[in-house]
Order: sequence, then C-alpha cells, then structure tokens
Amino acid sequence: MDKRHFLQIGAVLLGTAFFSRYINGSSETMASADTKFEVTKTEAEWKSILTPDQFQVLRKHGTERAHTSPLDKTYEPGTYVCAGCGQALFTSDTKYNSGTGWPSFFTPIEGAIGTTVDRSLFMTRTEVHCSRCGGHLGHVFNDGPKPTGLRYCMNGVSLKFEPA
Repeated sequence: MDKRHFLQIGAVLLGTAFFSRYINGSSETMASADTKFEVTKTEAEWKSILTPDQFQVLRKHGTERAHTSPLDKTYEPGTYVCAGCGQALFTSDTKYNSGTGWPSFFTPIEGAIGTTVDRSLFMTRTEVHCSRCGGHLGHVFNDGPKPTGLRYCMNGVSLKFEPA
C-alpha cells in the first residue's frame, strides 16, 4: 500500500466516523432505557397492539410517505390522539393544511407532547413524541401560521381521530 492509498483510506474512515451520527438516524433518545413514561411496553407488546406501519413510526422513528394518510385531509371537529396509548394530542381547531402531505397543527394540547433533538438525515430537527408513551409522532418546524408560528408535522399513522 502506498502513501496515497493510506491517506485516502484514512480520509474515508475519518469522514465516516464524523458523519455517522447523521447517517445512522440518531436522536437524543426520547425513549431510552432510563426514560420513564406512564405507558411502557416491551417491543413484543407494542408489536401486538400496533399495525406494522404504526410500529415503524411510533417505536422505530420512521416516517410515512407524504399524502398517504387520510388524516391529512380530515377537518371535522374532534381530537387527534396517540395511536399507541390514546392520549389526546391535538384538537381539530389547531389543524391546518400545510401543503406538506402530513397532518399539521399549530399547537398541541398542553403537556401532551415532548421534544428531542433529531440529528438524522444530515440535518438537525426537533422531534415530537407523545409525553405519555414516548411514541414518535413527527417533527416541529418554525414555518407555521399565527398565532404560534409553529408547524407540528405529524405522521398520520401515529394518530387516531376521535370525532367530537
């Protein structure tokens, strides 16, 4: 191995180590082993009560494809609850059409959500999770409407709608 190959391999290893936290989808974990939530279940228990899509989003921090959730276009009066534990998260009077393809809200019900830093996909975002069970719901952005200026961009499979 000559010096040039050695330097190239070293650069690749160094770059991989530096960017691995962005590639691997690390969140400053909201549901680590030492985090306590009111509702806790084993992975097998979550799999038994959630659909595969719900499990992937709520427990594995996945994201559903845009424009696939019927809740994106639901605007009747009611409450959006966590699909994992049933906690009320958002009311229909805070929902709006963001044009993103995911159900969007400008404010949650007080105390219903928690947030963490998400450094996946080569960016830093604010992840939103259910404060009762720790389920991943989506992300919050600073490009929403008044009065808050926030856009809570939620995965529809992480929510259930309860009409008023």
